[in-house]
Amino acid sequence: MTPSHLTAGEEPEHLTQTGRRQARVDPLAALRTPGDPPWDVYLTGTVFLDIIFTGLDSAPVRGTESWARGMGSSPGGVANMAAALARLGLKTSLAAAFGDDHYGEYCWDALARGEGIDLSASRTVPGWHSPVTVSMAYEGERTMVSHGHEPPPEETAPDCPPRARAAVASLTPGTTAPWIAQAAADGARIFADVGWDDTGAWDLAGLTDLRHCEAFLPNAEEAKRYTGADCPRVAAHALTAYVPVAVVTLGEEGAYAVDRRTGEAAEVPAIAVEALDPTGAGDVFVAGFVTGSLAGWPLADRLAFAGLTAALSVQEFGGSLSAPGWSEIGAWWRRVQSVEGQDPAALRRYAFLEGLVPEEEELDRPWPLRRAVPTIGFRRSG
Repeated sequence: MTPSHLTAGEEPEHLTQTGRRQARVDPLAALRTPGDPPWDVYLTGTVFLDIIFTGLDSAPVRGTESWARGMGSSPGGVANMAAALARLGLKTSLAAAFGDDHYGEYCWDALARGEGIDLSASRTVPGWHSPVTVSMAYEGERTMVSHGHEPPPEETAPDCPPRARAAVASLTPGTTAPWIAQAAADGARIFADVGWDDTGAWDLAGLTDLRHCEAFLPNAEEAKRYTGADCPRVAAHALTAYVPVAVVTLGEEGAYAVDRRTGEAAEVPAIAVEALDPTGAGDVFVAGFVTGSLAGWPLADRLAFAGLTAALSVQEFGGSLSAPGWSEIGAWWRRVQSVEGQDPAALRRYAFLEGLVPEEEELDRPWPLRRAVPTIGFRRSG
């Protein structure tokens, strides 16, 4: 049990089936005005088809055959973040290249029709096949094998992205993405994460687009390497010399954040959970933090919400289609309050959900929340 004394648990069965009823929750409803940008969040990147194997007893062993007890397929890559944002009620626009194969068609349909994500800035590229990642989850970790080709240069992110309240960017050391500066100049709040620096330089000066960002969300190891600090919390404070808000994820310990504009610092422990598939959990965390930031919540509430959404996501297959919606969040909040022996202080940490999550009787419309499926391509009956 983590220090929070809260567990994510499993969702009630009536909330896990396709065709569930989903509440209309708009976390930005009180802030919306007629002059708002058309989108809450814009992002761009590569969409993969993810094929996930779970229930492995151990890592695959050379020269042997392993059988997995579970399997799912879903859009991956930048789709993880896009779906997580959309499921939290944010108007989301995605610019990406899609292959003109069955995988690309499936990913487009899942994101546009299934999740309501705007793909007007995306394109289907003739003759380009979809990138694929095979992920094997075991012992709370995962091993991945990916294959893909670079899309044609004309299919990269537009230099003039659509107007949005915010944008999520994945920074690449030594590379400048012109769209980030343009989005910031148009008033978008930029939230950035970063991948592993394969060059080994770990030089913050190489993250040139960081100067356009409001928040930077690395994990503990990345934060320590970029700052040279031995402690991730010290690293978070050091990062605020480069960006107003630094959020460092601490794995099983939760997350720590600092806002240099207010002098506020916050730490929230993780929620205990038995992970089925950790794919995309980091993306869901970022989506939760962006949602809370746009809604104007206190820093600690943003961290708690981000950690909760990530914890709920790892109990489903796949990255994008494992992201929780407000029904799942509401079900967890109602359930966790009824469990005997909960720490009252831990419950108070999530009391801000009380005025946000829908009651069961408020679930007012059918919403076919998709989950990762074992097989793509079955004909639809009827």
